[in-house]
Formats: sequence, structure tokens, C-alpha cells
Amino acid sequence: MFKPMALAACVGAALLQGVQAVVAESTRAGAFTIQYNAFTADTLTPEIARANAIQRSKGLGVLNVSVIKDRPGAAGTSVKALVDVDLVNDKSPKGPVAMHEVEASGAVSYLGQFPIADGQELDFEIRVRPAGAAETTTLRLRQEFFTESP
Repeated sequence: MFKPMALAACVGAALLQGVQAVVAESTRAGAFTIQYNAFTADTLTPEIARANAIQRSKGLGVLNVSVIKDRPGAAGTSVKALVDVDLVNDKSPKGPVAMHEVEASGAVSYLGQFPIADGQELDFEIRVRPAGAAETTTLRLRQEFFTESP
């Protein structure tokens, strides 16, 4: 399972090794917080990649989306959602990013992979409708990817 805490641990280890930083963004939508980020697939440990059906490669990116139902005065609860993503760049590539759900220990995330090149900036349109929500929230993410070592 690709838990937010597993991601945080992976990112922390990657930062200590001088690998590209992964910064998560979040947006509140009604009673939910949507967390999302994109990073190069080679920053994942082999164990985390294997457990989440992710191919490790400098030429592939990963998009991670999680939805948390807010609970006042307490930690939120991970919830399922409908998650659709498109690459919407003016330049290629364009089109859908196939997302798959991963779940373990009560935490749910949605992961997708896509090809990347060094210095490439990609724009994502992310549409999320949490389970039990009446409306879909549309988010935009612009991420630049670095695949070559400095």
C-alpha cells in the first residue's frame, strides 16, 4: 500500500540521498482535503515500488492523489474517491493518466504513471469526487521533472 506516511518516509530518505524533492500540495473541498503530488519513479525504494505496482525508472513519473475526510479536533480519515487525470500540456504528451487504487491498513491512495524527460514541465488536470460527496473538484498541478543528476 502506498500510505502517505510511507511516501513521507520515502521522500525523507530520498532527500538525505540528494534526490529530487517531492512536495505534496493540498486543497480543501468541502469536508475533504485532497493531497496530490508528482515525482520521478526512481525516487521510490524497490520495496515501495513493488508493493504499489510502480515501475522504477528515471523516464517515468508518478502522480499520487489521496483524499482525507476532515474530522474536527482529530486526524482525518482516508476515503475512497473517483479520480480521473489528464495531461493537458500545450505540447505533447496529452491525454489520460491511468490511475489505480491502492489500499492497506485503512489508507487509500490513487497512483498513475506517465513518461517524462529531463527538464520537462507537465500540467495535470485532476478531477476528484470523494465517496459520499455530491460534487467533483477539479485541480491543476504543474510539475517540472529532473531525470539527470546535477
